[in-house]
Amino acid sequence: MSVRVTVCYGMPEDPAAFDRHYAEVHVPLARAVPGLVDFTWGTLDSLDESPPPYYAIASLYFADEASLKAGLASLEMKAAGKDLRNFATGGVTMFTQNERSVLQP
Repeated sequence: MSVRVTVCYGMPEDPAAFDRHYAEVHVPLARAVPGLVDFTWGTLDSLDESPPPYYAIASLYFADEASLKAGLASLEMKAAGKDLRNFATGGVTMFTQNERSVLQP
């Protein structure tokens, strides 16, 4: 089991600027968060004709609750959080999830 922080980004005013800033500035900030064991992100496409509810989703994985709490309280996470105002013009929704694999032991 791991703990995941999911960050859902609404449609930005300028998707190309979002992608550029995210890759060049935000990813390095988030990668520095202590206790982080994996970090993925990507833009969304719908399986039907409807627009997806978010532009992009990032997943930050921590080994356990203690690692999550330490990571969230870190200066590195504070820096990544402050950076949101520089590119996340479509809004941000965040939540945690205790994740369990149904395929892996």
